[in-house]
Amino acid sequence: MRLTPPRMLLASVAALAISPVPAAAQTALGDDTATTQDTGGNTIVVTARKREETLQDVPIAATAIDGEVLAARGINSVREAAALSPGLNINSDGGGRAFVAIRGVGVTLVQSVQPGVGLFVDGIYRPNTGYLNNPLLDVERIEVLRGPQGTLYGKNTLGGAINVITRQPGDRFEARASASYAGPDDRMIFAGSISTPLVDDFVAVRVAASHIEQDGFIRNTLLNADGNPLNSDSVNASIRFTPDPFTLTVNGYYDWIDTVNTPYSSVANPDDYSRDIQFNALGRVAYKYKGVNAKMELPLDGLASTLTLIGAIDARDSSSPDADADFGFGDFVRSTGGDDLRTRTAELRLDSQVSDSISTLLGLFYSNEKVSARDVSLIKGAFTGLPFDIERTSTSETRADTYAVFGTIFWEPTADLEVALGLRYDHEDRTANGSVITVLGPLGAAGGDLPEAKIKSDEFQPKLTITRNWSPDFMTYASVARGYRGGGFNAPTAPFRTYKGDSAWTYELGAKIASPTNDFSLAGAIFYNDYSDYIGLNSIAPAAGGGLVTVDLNSGDVESYGLELEGMFRPTPAWSISGGLTLLHARLTNSDAYTQTTGRTLSSDRLTFQPDWMANFATDYVIDISGGSEFVLSANVTGKGKRLAATLNETTPTFLDSYWLVGASATYRNGPIEVAAFVRNAFQEDYWESYIEKTTLLLAGLPATDLGIMGDARRYGVRASYRF
Repeated sequence: MRLTPPRMLLASVAALAISPVPAAAQTALGDDTATTQDTGGNTIVVTARKREETLQDVPIAATAIDGEVLAARGINSVREAAALSPGLNINSDGGGRAFVAIRGVGVTLVQSVQPGVGLFVDGIYRPNTGYLNNPLLDVERIEVLRGPQGTLYGKNTLGGAINVITRQPGDRFEARASASYAGPDDRMIFAGSISTPLVDDFVAVRVAASHIEQDGFIRNTLLNADGNPLNSDSVNASIRFTPDPFTLTVNGYYDWIDTVNTPYSSVANPDDYSRDIQFNALGRVAYKYKGVNAKMELPLDGLASTLTLIGAIDARDSSSPDADADFGFGDFVRSTGGDDLRTRTAELRLDSQVSDSISTLLGLFYSNEKVSARDVSLIKGAFTGLPFDIERTSTSETRADTYAVFGTIFWEPTADLEVALGLRYDHEDRTANGSVITVLGPLGAAGGDLPEAKIKSDEFQPKLTITRNWSPDFMTYASVARGYRGGGFNAPTAPFRTYKGDSAWTYELGAKIASPTNDFSLAGAIFYNDYSDYIGLNSIAPAAGGGLVTVDLNSGDVESYGLELEGMFRPTPAWSISGGLTLLHARLTNSDAYTQTTGRTLSSDRLTFQPDWMANFATDYVIDISGGSEFVLSANVTGKGKRLAATLNETTPTFLDSYWLVGASATYRNGPIEVAAFVRNAFQEDYWESYIEKTTLLLAGLPATDLGIMGDARRYGVRASYRF
C-alpha cells in the first residue's frame, strides 16, 4: 500500500476541515460523490455537479471533511461532523431524531416532517434525518453543499445537501483496523475493512464492519441506570464489476442501533445544568437500517455521452417497547410503538458534450416511500382523576410517490466564463390512512378508521449560475436558485389534517482563491434567502371535540442572510492552521399563519436552535522523529452563538447560552501504525444539545418544568490504527 507522505497528509487534513474539497488522492463512487485527485500541481477534481471539474471552477459553496479528519477528531456521526462545516447546524434529542438546517433554511424538528436538507449516502437519498446520528462506517469523506440543490439533487434540498461517501473497492489489496477507548463513559469503538480485487481489472470487493458502545453521560436516578447509552453494529459490503466498457457497483449495508430517545432532564431554567433524569422507563429504542443499491455507468462514445443508472431499496425499522411520555417521575403516561419505513428510488442520467462550448446533463427520477407506524399511549387514572386508565392506539400508513425530470445546460462562451442554467420539475402524490381507537376502561372503546388525506404538488426548481475564472487561482461566481420541501399530515383531531410544503429563493455571491504553492486558500460567500411558508416548530392547537392537539404547521415567512468564510494557512511546512466562520441573521418576518392556526403568538422572531454565529478552528504541528516516524500535536475549537430554545411561550423567549468546545490530540505515526491520545470538550463546557421550555408541557396538561439534554461532557482516551 502506498501511503501519503506525512507532511502532505497533515496539510491535507488541515485543509479538509474547512476547504471545499479534500486533497487526498481517492476515487469514490456514487451519484453525488466527488472524485478527488491531488496532482503535482495540486489540481483537485470534483463531481459536486455530477461531472468531473476542477475545484477552482465549481461555483458551489461546499465543504468536504476527509475520513482521516473524522478519525483524528473522534467524530463518528454526521451530526458531530456538522461542527466542521460553515452554515450547517444539527442538534438531536435521540437516536432516531435530528434537527438540521443550513443557513437557517430547511429546519427539521420532528421525524414526521420531511427533511429540508437532503441526505445522500453514495448517491442514494435517505428520507429520514435519524441517519444523521448513525455511526459512520468506512467513510471516505462527507461533503456539505450549501444553498438549494434541487436541479441536481431533487426536492427536500432547499437548505442544501449532505453527501456521505464511503470507500469503494479498488484494484489493490487494502486492509484497515482501528480501536479506541474513551472515558469516563466507557466509549469503545472497533472498526475494520478489507478491499481486494477478485479478478484483476474486472471484479473487486470491499467489506467493512464496526462496533460502538458507550454508557453516556446521563443518569436515570429514579431507576439507577444509564440514561443515554448506545450500542451499535454496522456492516457494509460492495462489489464492483469493471468489464469494458461499463462499470457496475452493488452495495449492501445493515446497521443495528440500540439507544434511547428524548432523555430530557427536568430543570428550572437554561442555567440549571443537569445530567440526571427521573423517568419511570428507560425509554430504549431499537433501529435497524438496511438496504441494497446498484449503480451502472456506460459510455456512449457515438453520442459523446455517459449513461448512468441508479437503483436502491432502503428500509428502517424502529421499536420503542416502553417510554415515559410525561417526562417526569410521576408515572402518568406511558407509551409503546414503532414504525417501518420502506423507500425505493431509481434515477437515469445522461451527461453529453454537445459541442466545444455546450454540454448538458439530463435525467429522470422516481421514488416510492411507505411508512407504517403504531403508537399505544396509556394514560393512568392517577393523572386524570378517573377510576380507570385510558388507552389510545394510533396507527398510520403513509405512501408517497415522486416523479421528476431535470436538466442543466452548461455554456462556456469563453475559456474563462461559464453560464449554467438548470431546471427540475417534481410531481408528488402523498396519501395518509390510519385509525385512532380509545379505550375508556370499562366504558368501552371509541374511534375507528380515519378518512384518507391527500397531498398533491407540482413544483419547479430553477438555478442559474454565472462563473468567472480570473486566473487559475482565483474565481468568482453568482447564483440564484429555488428550493422546495414537500408537506405532510397531522392527526385527525387537528384543526387541519395537512400542511403544505415550504420553499426558498437563494441569492449568492462567492469567491475562491488559493496560492500556487498550496500554502494558503480562502473561500467565501455572501447569501440571502427568501423563505416562504416556513414549516416551523410543532405547536399546540385546539382539537376537534375539545382539548388540544400537537400539530406541524406553516408558521410564516423567514428571511436569512449572512457571510461564510473558510480557509487554510501553512506558516511553515510543518505547521498548518485552518478554520471556518458563519455569520447568520435568520428571522421570521411574518408569523400570521402561525397565529391564525393556533390562536397564539410567538415570543421571538428567532428560529429554534439557530445561532447567529458558528465557528471552527484547528491547528496541527508535525515533529519529525528519527527512523521516518513523526509526532503530531493537534488542537481544535468549535463554537455556537446564542440560540432560541423550543418554546411556545407567548411573551418571554428562552435563550441558550453560546459555547466553545476545545479538543486536542497527540499522535505518533510510524509507517502504517498510528497511536493517539485525545480529549474532547477539554474544559468541561456545559451546553445544551436540546431544550424545551415548560409552556409546551403546561399546555399539554402535564406537570410544568423546563426540559433539557446536555451535550457530552469531557471525554478522553486513546486510539490506535493499522493499515496494510
